[in-house]
Amino acid sequence: MIEVVTVDITTLDVSAVVNAANSPLLGGGGVDGAIHRAAGPGLRAHCRTLGGCSVGRARMTPGFGLRAPWIIHTVGPRWHGGDRGEPELLASCYRESLKVAAQIGARSVAFPAISTKAFGYPPAEAAPVAVNSVREFLERDDHRIDEVIVVGYNDETFRLYEDLL
Repeated sequence: MIEVVTVDITTLDVSAVVNAANSPLLGGGGVDGAIHRAAGPGLRAHCRTLGGCSVGRARMTPGFGLRAPWIIHTVGPRWHGGDRGEPELLASCYRESLKVAAQIGARSVAFPAISTKAFGYPPAEAAPVAVNSVREFLERDDHRIDEVIVVGYNDETFRLYEDLL
């Protein structure tokens, strides 16, 4: 099951929250900063030990101060017009995050709209990549993930995802 909501992702009671992170994993703006602030200083300290994360990949940490026991950090691509592999890298973010979620036994996972704010990926281009990647994973792979929540950060993004679902 996939659903879209407009809510503060840090408040969700899910098995894992996905963080749209930057490569060093040490916090930043947008959802990354919000997750780091809500999780507390233990998250940053733990992330310092991980050695960063490449674009399209995913790493996990404990949830620290979040309701979610796990945070899955993924680094989305920066938008350069769509001809530098951005769709494939964005799809990889969703697939890799779901693989990590399945490995830790997550039953519910919440995603932000990866790369659509600070990294400049147009939401209308990102939404189909996100939805198709999640659907393909849920249909194809052996997992126990029952629920995927996509958090639309504003009404426009919410409607884009809602129309696709």
